[in-house]
Amino acid sequence: MNTSVAPSSPTHTAPVVLIAGISGSGKTVALNALEDAGYFCVDNLPPELLREFLNLERIKGTPLIAIAADVRSALSLPILLAMIDDLRRSGIQLLPIFLDARTEALVPRFSETRRRHPLSSQGLQDDAMHTRLIEAIRHEREMLAGLHEISTIIDTSDLRPVQLRAWIRQLAGAAQASLTLTFESFAFKRGVPRDADMVFDLRMLPNPHYVPELRAQTGRDPAVIRFLEAEAEVAEMLKQIEAFLTHWLPSFTRDQRCYLTVAVGCTGGQHRSVYCAEQLSKRFRDRIPTLVRHRELETRAAAG
Repeated sequence: MNTSVAPSSPTHTAPVVLIAGISGSGKTVALNALEDAGYFCVDNLPPELLREFLNLERIKGTPLIAIAADVRSALSLPILLAMIDDLRRSGIQLLPIFLDARTEALVPRFSETRRRHPLSSQGLQDDAMHTRLIEAIRHEREMLAGLHEISTIIDTSDLRPVQLRAWIRQLAGAAQASLTLTFESFAFKRGVPRDADMVFDLRMLPNPHYVPELRAQTGRDPAVIRFLEAEAEVAEMLKQIEAFLTHWLPSFTRDQRCYLTVAVGCTGGQHRSVYCAEQLSKRFRDRIPTLVRHRELETRAAAG
């Protein structure tokens, strides 16, 4: 995974990472990744104890703190949202990360692990359990909508655990920047990333896939780069995306956004989108902390 942002060193000003999300979306994997990176992690801390806990850990000098919250504290979720605002006003930096996934990706995970959704009922037949599980996931989305709204979103639908661990550590490493810009390449045939703040469609650009000697290569390979650099439409597309982002980035910064994910997609997520994500990162990385993700390439590499 390419990134121009180095992981942050432990400091007393490092933001507190708050991991939330839909059950089955990977919160345990995320917490384990942060623990391995040196964070002191607490799972399902009651929101009523959040301020006291943070005050205690600051007194003890704990530099890196991560807390997981989920629907198991359902009755306290409104308190948590108010607490986040209150803590920020008091000067405590927070990085809320929300893990999400498509319902059709979540259902098999519960079947494979044989774990019960915290909002579903026990003692039901298989068909009824499947129906209740889908209902529970829908209800959970509604309950967590407030946290979803204020968080940086990671869509784990197509991510393997190794990818999620890398993305979590990457986000935490960039957390002290005022705004981090992420360029993510993807394939439209596999769906638009749920964590995208902006989406640009590159499918109208000339496609190296139809050049036999380029078909197996990617947008990082020199021959594909030369092919795309020779196309005026590609240069114009990059120029217009750069101008659009340059114009609006100050507004996102003023809105106190921590992360902005710009997804660029083509048909297969291998040539045009990869090339453009890399090029856009190069154009912005001297102005703003920048990350690069290639969803399809990374998924393929993790599988291999």
